[in-house]
Amino acid sequence: MKFRLSGKPLLAVSMSAAVLAGCVSSAAIVPQPRAQQPAAVRGPAGAVTVPIGQPVRSQMPRPAGPLDPGFRRAPAGLQDRIFELWRAFPGKTGIAVQRIDGEWALAQRGPDLFPQQSVSKLWVTLTVLDAVDQGRLRMDQRVRIGPEDLTLFHQPLAARVRAEGSVTMSVRDLIETAITHSDNTANDSLLRTVGGPAAVRAFIAKKDLGSIRFGPGERLLQAGTAGLTWQQSYSVGRNFETARAALPAAARQTAMDNYLANPVDGASPAAIASALTRLARGTLLSPESTDYLQGVLSRTKSGPKRLKAGLPPGWQFMHKTGTGQNLGGMTAGYNDIGIATAPDGTRYAIVVMMGSTTAGIPARMALMQSVSSAVAEYHGR
Repeated sequence: MKFRLSGKPLLAVSMSAAVLAGCVSSAAIVPQPRAQQPAAVRGPAGAVTVPIGQPVRSQMPRPAGPLDPGFRRAPAGLQDRIFELWRAFPGKTGIAVQRIDGEWALAQRGPDLFPQQSVSKLWVTLTVLDAVDQGRLRMDQRVRIGPEDLTLFHQPLAARVRAEGSVTMSVRDLIETAITHSDNTANDSLLRTVGGPAAVRAFIAKKDLGSIRFGPGERLLQAGTAGLTWQQSYSVGRNFETARAALPAAARQTAMDNYLANPVDGASPAAIASALTRLARGTLLSPESTDYLQGVLSRTKSGPKRLKAGLPPGWQFMHKTGTGQNLGGMTAGYNDIGIATAPDGTRYAIVVMMGSTTAGIPARMALMQSVSSAVAEYHGR
């Protein structure tokens, strides 16, 4: 269904418990098979919010299910607020919000693919923890990291490897380092240990996570985005940046345009919000692994002024950020995804992804803060 507001499309999102399928002007609602589907209800500004089924309850205190006014449909006004924030921001932006302990979700450009960048570290860790749940890996399993395993950009672990010749870490410590510090070498070491990109793609398919791609690993992804072929010497110092700067401007622009048009690590905001919801509901991993991963995500150090900064005191947030390369003032991928928990225990999956934008970093952070602030403001209405 299509609706228009101020000359641009405004669409609600229908979702199943497994896959969140967002809608924009160019995409129709794709019904998902359900048993005994409840009737749709009218949302704000003529949008339609479709119930998505009874959620799995956690042990945290929650409002009394359907008696809570925000359980069955998004609070009046939230859809309009999200739309206005989305419309005003320059560049390609996707936003998705789902009430985890409820029956609604909404999105702008929900089904479109956006570069994930380090958001994809979440899928690596999920794949590793699934392997632990199945007994194929152990959390205390030791992994050696040598100079041949180093990557590029943010990799604090590299200093230790160069100083000591090699480092051996447990799977548990690598997860902590990859998620909380967004360390690229730690993440690629986990990826190598669990079976490479094919293993992550198999996990995504097995769990039916929808429109989520996984790329070739940090080194090949970043080299390809820049128009380079990976060489291990790029992991040392600023060798990568030097080689990238030596490329003709046209070659760099072509590589960047190709990446943005069809990102090998692309994912839709709607699918990510659905995956976060399923993680929080405990349907992706064992209870032990679910609790562990949520604890790790709550200790994320990156992006303190993104979504987290828009939440008022008393709210909790667990998340993963992602930031891509810059070219001519444009950043290919500036993201934050996470789970916000209100003081009463109600949880929301919130996803903001910027595929390409020339807006400055303060403006990007301000948009993210405005989205999470809106979710908190309308909570309980």
